[in-house]
Amino acid sequence: MDVFKEHINLIRGSKFDFLNPKNIQKEFNISKKQKKILITIDDGFKSFYEEAWPYLKENKIPFIIFISTEPVGKNGYMTWDQIKEIEKENFVLIGHHSHTHDYLIDKTIEEFINDTEKASKIFLKNIGYVPSIYSYPFGEYSKDMKDYISKNFDLSFGQHSGVIDVNKDKYELPRFPINEKYGKLERFKSIIYYSPLEYKKLEPEEKKINKKSNPPRFKVEFFENQNNINNITCYSNEGGKWEKSKIKIDNKILTIDFRESFMPRRGRVNCSLNDNGKWRWFGVQFIVKEN
Repeated sequence: MDVFKEHINLIRGSKFDFLNPKNIQKEFNISKKQKKILITIDDGFKSFYEEAWPYLKENKIPFIIFISTEPVGKNGYMTWDQIKEIEKENFVLIGHHSHTHDYLIDKTIEEFINDTEKASKIFLKNIGYVPSIYSYPFGEYSKDMKDYISKNFDLSFGQHSGVIDVNKDKYELPRFPINEKYGKLERFKSIIYYSPLEYKKLEPEEKKINKKSNPPRFKVEFFENQNNINNITCYSNEGGKWEKSKIKIDNKILTIDFRESFMPRRGRVNCSLNDNGKWRWFGVQFIVKEN
């Protein structure tokens, strides 16, 4: 909590406001780009209710809390009464985080849909509606999963790092992880000042890769008005080692020649650009299957 409070104080001391998640849809349609900070919390642990919730409530700090329905009320998790208490506040949004919080990308698409729809029925029974924003468990999703979510939800979040902008795919929105491992103040201070590295198109769309598609053919097409494109640097962890990626930039299109295949379970690419002193960033996560 001490570190979390320091994070909050850094945001308050910055030039950025918190984003009330109840306005997140509207924010995508605002032409004037004004950066805001959105806090999201996954899983609904009891420790959140006991430690963080009193502080957030007292200070009216907005956030989304993503709930998986199967663990609710079990040891270490919030109850439905506690969730409903939180949900009453006008600066809180409840998000959908599956039923089981299992490695759903390992399941069939039918099993994924059944899990999601089971959770939706439980949400409807307990809070009276189905949350309209989804968070993929472990940030893992395939194209089939994303296609289903895009037909049934307004937005969805992964766990790849980056800054949201109006051009990002609304069904694979990035988030910077902030936890014991990645929560140091110096890193957090940098993150809140990052700007989006906007792009027109990113390939491959399928983030679940296997032996045939590993390493993937990675290509990013940037907008014509993006300056300093040659300042982009990317790092990737193929072969289980984080190293500077071998990139090629031609006519606003960036490609990466990966050194070798990504190792199971996750492959990552993070790219940054020093744009006249403004640091821009985006990240991609691949789910790596052995077969």
